[in-house]
Amino acid sequence: MNILKSLFSLSFMTLISRILGFFRDLVIAHIFGVSIYTDAFFLAFKIPNLLRRLFFEGAFSQSFIPILIYYKSNEKINHTKDFIASLLGLIILVLSIIIILGIIFSNYLIEFSAPGFTHSFHKFQVSFTLLEIMFPYVLLISLSSLYSTILNSWNYFSIPAMSPSILNITMIIFSIFFNNFFNPPILILAWSVIVGGVIQLIYQFPYLLKIKMLIIPKFNFKNAGLLKVVKKIGPSLIGAFANQISLIFNAIFNSLLNSGSISWMYYADRLIEFPIGVLGVSLSTILFTSLSKSYSKNRFKEYKKLLHWGGRIALILSLPTSIILFILAKPLVIILFQHGKFTDFDVLMTQKALELYSIGLIAFILVKILSSAFYASQEIKIPTRIALFTLSVTQILNPFLIYYLQHAGLALSFSIAGWINFFLLYWKLYQKKLISFNFNQLIFIFRLLTATFSMTFFLIFMLYFIPLYDISSFFIKIICLFTILFFTGIIYLISLHFLGISFLNNCNIINNK
Repeated sequence: MNILKSLFSLSFMTLISRILGFFRDLVIAHIFGVSIYTDAFFLAFKIPNLLRRLFFEGAFSQSFIPILIYYKSNEKINHTKDFIASLLGLIILVLSIIIILGIIFSNYLIEFSAPGFTHSFHKFQVSFTLLEIMFPYVLLISLSSLYSTILNSWNYFSIPAMSPSILNITMIIFSIFFNNFFNPPILILAWSVIVGGVIQLIYQFPYLLKIKMLIIPKFNFKNAGLLKVVKKIGPSLIGAFANQISLIFNAIFNSLLNSGSISWMYYADRLIEFPIGVLGVSLSTILFTSLSKSYSKNRFKEYKKLLHWGGRIALILSLPTSIILFILAKPLVIILFQHGKFTDFDVLMTQKALELYSIGLIAFILVKILSSAFYASQEIKIPTRIALFTLSVTQILNPFLIYYLQHAGLALSFSIAGWINFFLLYWKLYQKKLISFNFNQLIFIFRLLTATFSMTFFLIFMLYFIPLYDISSFFIKIICLFTILFFTGIIYLISLHFLGISFLNNCNIINNK
């Protein structure tokens, strides 16, 4: 497998999905605006997504993938199938119980997640109704994520990357054509999540069948591989919980602020998640699989080179992206979201959050790369301790930053936490001699900063001559924006070339077979 080729393929598929996600948010902003209903939906939708990230994409995948790679590389196919079947049985049992309890106690979950919602009975009632409808999505998306992990391990990266597009398309269609069939109309979004989740799951079946991994679940809790996963999931769960608990606290703080704060943060979060998904998640997904393979086969030299290459690629891509997001925060929010009921004040509030989020973008992406290095080697305790420390610092900062910056203070504390997390992870890897910082690295960073400075100067120059605010046509705004981004990107690539930085450098060391 050529990891560079896989990276571009996965990033492209993720890019399509994220573009559809933006179009979905544009439709939601146009039809529903920023109101108590959108606040209610975004909060309710966040809870099943948080559980999915916590139990599966967080703790579970970090424990599961290295063991799956080991089975695939060293065990017979029947043993691998038994392992996956036992895992499926456990997931279905545990998540079914969680869903039943979640539906029963949905009103208490809303009250805990957003105590400010209790001041408005209607807002509170809509929120837990939406949550009741969407709770089964936890099982659907968790199974879909498990199947995606299996396909990734068989080097089918692009197929799972398209899965989120299905949910986005479903939500867009339901919002446009069926919102008038419900009262309040926001309920249609909850039902579209369920329908989209079912389609996401079924979509991957033919590809699983192709690799002979479409397996019937078994309730065999004595399977050796399953016991290994369960044994490792405890520390992983603590670390994943620390990462996600910040989102819970943010929701609590947001619910106590002005109406609309949750929606402003959601739209800013969507914009910052775009590069994190396309760059960070794509790169860490491929690196995690490759690092796990290298570690399981004791190829430690290759392991270090993979990590070094991943860090360089992450810096090359994330540094200019963070600058662009900061400078273009206002025009991006206007072009993408200011339609229908989305006001000038909503633009200003979303812009403030996005600018402060962009400060931490580089750290967010690098943390995903460095965390993959620990989890691939089944070293879970170090990132867990760092995550807990980072959580503590973040929650200490939150009240002070909110006092001065309101909802945008949450974005700044998140960025600060990202940088703390990165530096501590880097220091531990440096101590373990899995990563190094030498004169060549210093020269690389200097050249990268020089290229970014050239790009920034050109970007500001372009903005002076190409207006983005006073144009009435949405399509002309889009054309102007893409023109600016295209030529800015060209200047950056030319600068990298003349400074001796290439994406293909050391490409020969990252061809995993």
